[in-house]
Amino acid sequence: MVKVGKWIAKHRWVFFILGLLLLVPSLIGIAKTRINYDLLSYLPDSLETVKGQDIMVDEFGTGAFSMVVVENMENKDVQKLEEKIEGIEHVKDVIWYDDFADISVPESMIPKDIREMLFKGDATMMLVLLDDTTSSDTSMQAVSQMRKEVGEQCFISGMTGIVTDIKNLSLKEMPAYVVIAAALCLIVLGLAMESFVVPVLFLLSIGMAILYNFGSNFFLGEISYITQALTAVLQLGVTMDYSIFLLNSYEDNKKRFPGEKERAMGHAIANTFKSVIGSSVTTIAGFVALCFMTFKLGMNIGVVMAKGVVIGVICCVTLLPSMILIFDKVIEKTKHRALIPNLDKVSDFITGHYKIWIVVFLVLLLPAIYGNNHTKVYYNIDKSLPKSLESNVANAKLQEDFQMNNLHMLLLPKDMESKEKTEMMEKIEHVDGVKWVLGVDSVLGPSVPESMIPKDLTSMLKSQNYEMEFVCSTYKTATDEVNAQISKINDIVKSYDKGAMVIGEAPLTKDLADVTDVDLKNVNIISIAAIFIIIMLVFKSISLPVILVSVIEFAIFVNMAIPYYQGISLPFVASIVIGTIQLGATVDYAILMTSRYQKERYRGKDKKTAIKIAHETSMKSILISGISFFAATFGVSVYSKVDMIGSICTLLSRGAIISTIVVLLVLPAMFMIFDKVIVHTSIGFLPKKETNKKNV
Repeated sequence: MVKVGKWIAKHRWVFFILGLLLLVPSLIGIAKTRINYDLLSYLPDSLETVKGQDIMVDEFGTGAFSMVVVENMENKDVQKLEEKIEGIEHVKDVIWYDDFADISVPESMIPKDIREMLFKGDATMMLVLLDDTTSSDTSMQAVSQMRKEVGEQCFISGMTGIVTDIKNLSLKEMPAYVVIAAALCLIVLGLAMESFVVPVLFLLSIGMAILYNFGSNFFLGEISYITQALTAVLQLGVTMDYSIFLLNSYEDNKKRFPGEKERAMGHAIANTFKSVIGSSVTTIAGFVALCFMTFKLGMNIGVVMAKGVVIGVICCVTLLPSMILIFDKVIEKTKHRALIPNLDKVSDFITGHYKIWIVVFLVLLLPAIYGNNHTKVYYNIDKSLPKSLESNVANAKLQEDFQMNNLHMLLLPKDMESKEKTEMMEKIEHVDGVKWVLGVDSVLGPSVPESMIPKDLTSMLKSQNYEMEFVCSTYKTATDEVNAQISKINDIVKSYDKGAMVIGEAPLTKDLADVTDVDLKNVNIISIAAIFIIIMLVFKSISLPVILVSVIEFAIFVNMAIPYYQGISLPFVASIVIGTIQLGATVDYAILMTSRYQKERYRGKDKKTAIKIAHETSMKSILISGISFFAATFGVSVYSKVDMIGSICTLLSRGAIISTIVVLLVLPAMFMIFDKVIVHTSIGFLPKKETNKKNV
């Protein structure tokens, strides 16, 4: 590997120019990668609610809808507004009063359910059907155009409106995430390192690696906005360690080979590659574990981030060394004294009072586990957005004016008898929280002459194989009440026809909760098992994987318990991904200290001396890594108005600090207590002489 390292150092200009040239296809790939803003679209295709959405598109030519609330407007003006909306591209149909009767006909003459659906005081409501899925670009364009066409008296609600607002907010905030993360990292590294130029080179190298990663997403077709938002800050925080290790190795080798910078860098590249491969594997394992989620967002985040770590490692041993050698003179001229003080005395105190940290660990363990297990999560996506956004304002108006929080859709086989449908609808109307049920049969009731029903209305609600009905719910999405309601309605429709389906935002969200609850358990088990095996193979030890994983899991429990004791609920995505990411990203801190502890024990040092040396030599690197990770994520957590992103970054930034503290305080205490167990259950901790004696 040293020969390869020297070859890279020798051809530094080639790698630097190649790195610059690769930015071109990367930027093209970024431009052509679609961003998905609808988390519900990542549900597995096998779910009935998802199949129902596909049937809506295939059979009815519509996959999304919006409710438009109009206040203080005469019916004739509402009709003109309806015509405007109907003329917008990708609007399939608009259901309103004039679809049931001429606007000159008194409202009292139309069926009660329809009247309650369309009118409340000075407000009226239109149901706008779109010709594509909820999160499609065309549906979002249609909603955006609708917002331009309607006035201040109109409010457009629905899932497509929420997705549109997520998109607009994300596009506005996303560039700031990178700037904030980079700026804070630059400050931390500038204080911690002996040069002001090196941190800039670090950020340039990692920044280019991030662009390569984003560009290669073109082959995935699309990525989630969550993935897009997190990738840059996570890749920056996770791969910064590798850059620091390369520089430290380079500085050490310059002392070994004075005046031979290429040779020194060649050895630094070789050393870095060997060390980084070991630590990066655990990080990759954490991200790969996400790929085993049934909820396909995990696969999206896992693939992109695992790919990002691999690209980060490659850039660390090719692009970064080239840049350091090219700008070596500038680096030398801008060197300064590192502002981090000597930490040997702090290290002595920590290792000398290890019993205190064990007591702290034991005292906090049960509250941490309890808090972790009882932290509440929420699944309603609109809750993660500011209340001032147009979609949330519209949803509030819909609830205020019409006591309407959800609109479920029933897909009934067309051959279902009219008598059965009427009977079924009556039962559904008596389910708690159901305000009204609307279908063809309710429109064609005995009180309404058939001549008053436009021909296109029945075709709107009937397809070749299915009939569509709407169920208005007063319950909010993702609540226990609406989930119980959906289960009850589903039982009713299934009792009449097994092929009938209950679909819509609330049923999809209910499935989301069920799926992700299982995913959370599975992902944690897989990530722990994978990292356990990796540590076992790296250290050839049975005991060390237990100790290292336990230490980081304790840090995760503490991190996840804090929201519980704060009385804060977390977005469901945060609760799923944080465990695997924090474990995969920060277990490296523990591995770094353990490696040096192993080396010193093998050299014949007693346990106290070995642990003290391991702690002293790794403390600064762990602190810089932890604080850098914190810096990369903390700024985003404060700035972001999207709680889905802000909460994840809050957990990651806090998790980096907690993991750093726990590794520095608790891990050496564990070594002190379990040294005998470690030595006798691991290979490479005893000198050869003692090993031979033990074997004899």
